[in-house]
Amino acid sequence: MKKALAVTGIVILALALTAAAAFGIYRYRNIHWYDKYQKALDETGAVEKQFTLESGNVINYGEVANDKPPLLLIHGQMSIWQDYALVMPELSKNWHIYAIDVYGHGKSTHDESLYYIDVNGDDIITFINEVIGGPTVVAGHSNGALTAAYVAAYGGENIAGAVLEDPPVFSTEGEGWEQSFAYRDTYKNLHDYNNSDKTECWEAYYLRHCYWGQLFMKDSMPKIADYAQRYHEKHPGEPVKIGFMPSSVWYVFDYSQYYDFAYGERFYDLTWNNGLKHEQILSDIEVPCVYIHAKENIAEDGTYLCAASREQAERAVSYIGANCTLVETEDSDHVIHTSHSEQYIEAVNRMMK
Repeated sequence: MKKALAVTGIVILALALTAAAAFGIYRYRNIHWYDKYQKALDETGAVEKQFTLESGNVINYGEVANDKPPLLLIHGQMSIWQDYALVMPELSKNWHIYAIDVYGHGKSTHDESLYYIDVNGDDIITFINEVIGGPTVVAGHSNGALTAAYVAAYGGENIAGAVLEDPPVFSTEGEGWEQSFAYRDTYKNLHDYNNSDKTECWEAYYLRHCYWGQLFMKDSMPKIADYAQRYHEKHPGEPVKIGFMPSSVWYVFDYSQYYDFAYGERFYDLTWNNGLKHEQILSDIEVPCVYIHAKENIAEDGTYLCAASREQAERAVSYIGANCTLVETEDSDHVIHTSHSEQYIEAVNRMMK
């Protein structure tokens, strides 16, 4: 009997140690999520640079230089140019890469007067003409894809093609906006936080109010938000890290320290379009184009858990015309260049023609 109990105790101890080791590895990988990004940047030899326009505005960018055709990457909301790091090694086999920080993000100029699709878009066109200086394929993600559409439509002879990665077409000019995931999860929370007394950090506030948390983990979110606040207080000036949760949930906290929250207000009140209509911008694109759409997904309460519905994506492609190809992923993961990197790279490489 004693021998059996001893064996049982040893087995339980071994399982406990194994579980602890597994959690330790899981936590370490979550906390050090950026290591693989840095490894990819080092592998490609990406160099960070800055371009100053005559206005004094600065566009910060990363470059992977070679003798290949130019590819300009434009990130989405609350991101930075390094977000493309994981696809850069493969893309650089065929492309000379320029990846920019849009205004209000990263190390590019932070100035509320610049947070409009046409203002930023026109300066990106200047960047293409003066820094790249030749026919360029422009690829953007999310609202960066809308900016890429603007650049493709009005960039002139130096635009060779465009890749639009899951743009929030039509919704970000008001069509079903308040029923969208982006509005309920991000922009409303940004607006409410901007107008709050800010007694807790942004990370804690977001976790306490985020839509996905209320949808899937309602009972757990207050404690997770409290943890984020304690982390913030222990590590002032640092982004919050939550090792017991997948980094895909909170990695954007690292990027938000380089983000001007006033930028989000342009989407909350729908002024970012600056009076321009998506229909017109898309209709004015004449270069070859690939539209990558994350599969439509709708929550039980009617909220669109995707940047655009299938109908909106098809309508957008119809405005661009016969020179645009629609590609759809198998799920609604919005960051396609990370979650479906092979499909994304294939779409970009179609522009080699």
